[in-house]
Amino acid sequence: MAQKFQTLPGFRDFYPDECAARNYVFETWRRVARRYGFVEYEGPILEPTDLYKRKSGEEIVNQLFCFTDKGKRDVAMRPELTPTLARMAAARQRDFKKPLRWFSIGQFFRYEKHQKGRGREFYQFNCDILGEPNVMADAELVALAIDLMREFGFTSDDFRIRVSDRNAWVDFATTNGVTEDDLTTFLQVVDKMERAPEEKTDAALQELGLSLTQVKTFIASGAEASPAIREILEDLDARGLSSFVEVDLSIVRGLAYYTGPVFEIFDIGKGMRAVAGGGRYDQLLELIGGVSMAACGFAMGDMVITDLIRESDAPGKLLTDAVSDLQSVDGYIVIADADQRGAALGIAQSLRSAGHRIIAPLADAKVGKQFQAAEQAGAKFAVVVGSEYPTLTVKNLAARDEISCDVSELTDTLVKISGN
Repeated sequence: MAQKFQTLPGFRDFYPDECAARNYVFETWRRVARRYGFVEYEGPILEPTDLYKRKSGEEIVNQLFCFTDKGKRDVAMRPELTPTLARMAAARQRDFKKPLRWFSIGQFFRYEKHQKGRGREFYQFNCDILGEPNVMADAELVALAIDLMREFGFTSDDFRIRVSDRNAWVDFATTNGVTEDDLTTFLQVVDKMERAPEEKTDAALQELGLSLTQVKTFIASGAEASPAIREILEDLDARGLSSFVEVDLSIVRGLAYYTGPVFEIFDIGKGMRAVAGGGRYDQLLELIGGVSMAACGFAMGDMVITDLIRESDAPGKLLTDAVSDLQSVDGYIVIADADQRGAALGIAQSLRSAGHRIIAPLADAKVGKQFQAAEQAGAKFAVVVGSEYPTLTVKNLAARDEISCDVSELTDTLVKISGN
């Protein structure tokens, strides 16, 4: 018996319907990013493992698909794009006018437990502004993130952008006696507050000379704790986007390289984790590439956003319609007379050259079977090529009516039956 192979844990097969859904998400990401003047770039799937160690330390190795290649190099399949972006921007930053507005859509790999919304391979949208220290760049990214969600069909009833500021937390910690060596530990405790029991959080804070009450009081201060947050809110209010944003100082983002405002997108009512997140990381380019350059950005993964879309009414309907359109064709060439196959194929090619999505039968079949195939393919019209050629019959498959025309009139006839 032949061995049956299965998809590896945490990896996915994309059959046509799943691939269409994925491409709908990709096309939405691209459309909105370009609307804001961002340009697309890409980096390699494999990078030196040391690139990720430089950013995240030795502990990152446990989350990597890494190996020694045939050239005896220690390499890793990328778990994220920010280190690659920092490397690329630092290498050629003199070749580009600042600020850089770059985005990318790529595949990533993390060796971790797979669960709903999180796999060992996934696709991610990354959007960054480099070379602009002004907090208005952060506001621009938040606005873009809001428009992404709106483009998917979500409203202010469906999600919130929760904004915080790492600098405000650093000021709070140092004012209250937290040493520089303990700062990362402190921020990690705050980052896990929502998911950890209060007594465990309080105990961890006590070890750092703080209390849960102090931290909660600081969180309640909101925008008053951060001039940067107040500027971001003013910017978004001027854009008419303030209803999508709330200040939540409990958001600190676990990654150590953030240096200023941070934000995350959370759904309302679905009980899911953050849909996207990011922030300012002004020191990473110098750490990786030796170039001092301000930077901020955010990322959105395909798995969580696709799950959320499918679980939501209006966004789910947009996805269903888009998948149907991506998998359908405009027309089907019905060959009613086998002697006219050559003419029929010529018509198919001329329509394709004009931009129509066209299927022609690959083998002889009864006319009824061909019409059945046309409907299964989602065709809007069928062009019947029979013994009367060059006279054709064009059928509007939705309206169930038809019209006859000469082959030279086909293009005008299709415009007539489609109504545009």
